Amino acid sequence: MNAPLMPKATAVWLVENTALTFEQIADFCKLHTLEIQGIADGEVAIGIKGLDPVANGQLEPGEVERCVADPKARLKPRKSTHPAPAVRTKGPRYVPVSKRQDKPDGIAYLLRFYPELSDAQISKLIGTTKPTINAIRDRSHWNISNIRPKDPVTLGLCKQIDLDEAVGKARKAGRKPAEETVEAAVEDEQSRAASAVPQWMADVKIPGRGGVES
Repeated sequence: MNAPLMPKATAVWLVENTALTFEQIADFCKLHTLEIQGIADGEVAIGIKGLDPVANGQLEPGEVERCVADPKARLKPRKSTHPAPAVRTKGPRYVPVSKRQDKPDGIAYLLRFYPELSDAQISKLIGTTKPTINAIRDRSHWNISNIRPKDPVTLGLCKQIDLDEAVGKARKAGRKPAEETVEAAVEDEQSRAASAVPQWMADVKIPGRGGVES
């Protein structure tokens, strides 16, 4: 199933106007579940006006209610009468000068929400270089204090269809999406914190926690 027209705007409307689960909205709009959560939290798709998929003919009337009643159900789009999007020809991606200052924000967004993407894929999507990606990843970029993750599709740095295609290839290659890397990152952080405590401190008995030796 292809993504609906203007998937971000459609997701905004569904989040604001329905009781569908994040998974149901993400499945229909072909977006990441974390992106839907970000929309609900006001961190993603800021300023995008919602688009009613029923009013514009992308969903049958009553389809939303059917899926609200059954959280396991998935929205089934109406057969589209719109022509298929034109295939982009191969070649270097041109990014207008006015958009180039937004590249670091777009890179930060992909690193945060799509860790399964390789540096080569991000370079192709954004039109950037691997040293720049690494600098943002390890926070050594000269302007890191001013970089804020922003959706590169909304910024006009890449197309949603290209991002979806890259994510699909990354997951087929076995790279893990964000949900599967968050838990590992938390465990790693906890492990580092525990190892940072010297052994002599670990053996000290704190008053009120196990008693005080007499």
